[in-house]
Amino acid sequence: MSVILSIETATTNCSVAISKAGKTIVLKEDNSKNYSHAESLHVFINAVLKEAGLASKDLDAIAISKGPGSYTGLRIGVSAAKGLCFALDKPLISVPTLEALAHQVDANDGVIVTMLDARRLEVYAAIFDSNYNRIKETEAQILDENAFADYLAKGKVYFVGNGVEKTKGLIKHENAVFVENKLPSASQMGMLAFDKYKNGDFEDVAYFEPYYLKDFVALKSSK
Repeated sequence: MSVILSIETATTNCSVAISKAGKTIVLKEDNSKNYSHAESLHVFINAVLKEAGLASKDLDAIAISKGPGSYTGLRIGVSAAKGLCFALDKPLISVPTLEALAHQVDANDGVIVTMLDARRLEVYAAIFDSNYNRIKETEAQILDENAFADYLAKGKVYFVGNGVEKTKGLIKHENAVFVENKLPSASQMGMLAFDKYKNGDFEDVAYFEPYYLKDFVALKSSK
């Protein structure tokens, strides 16, 4: 039975979970608006191992949320995951952030649009059918009242992620369903990581980099 530690740091939600054979057994997370990753991540890792009654050597793999998302958050999560893989000689599994987020929506029909807030009226979005099969790859999407119109014309569209808040102010279509207060969480990563584990779909620990989608832009201080 595979035991996988999952780490999610793509947004303000610092989230860590332990799963066995794809089922989450322990979850520890905190959604601090000020990003608690640097202070909390390793504390949470130790906490979930202790609660699960496991030692780090008992892990079979480390799974990391690969992005897109916060540049700093992703760097912290990937650095921690790589450090564990090197120290424990365990494989690294990457889980697309927006794919895991889609699994927070229980939809019988229509499509699921997972979205993370970017700058101004932009989101990072991917689209999945109700069985969580990806039907549109992750891309930067500019929002307006006509965004996702083709999908809305055909049926229900479930919007989920921290891009929902600004989306619901623009899209007023009757088929739009806004699933609020949902962020990427390690709790949905276990089953996706388990599928990759069974197939031996691992990353090169030395060369793996997060998926930022866009280059990091450093802003000048106003001071």
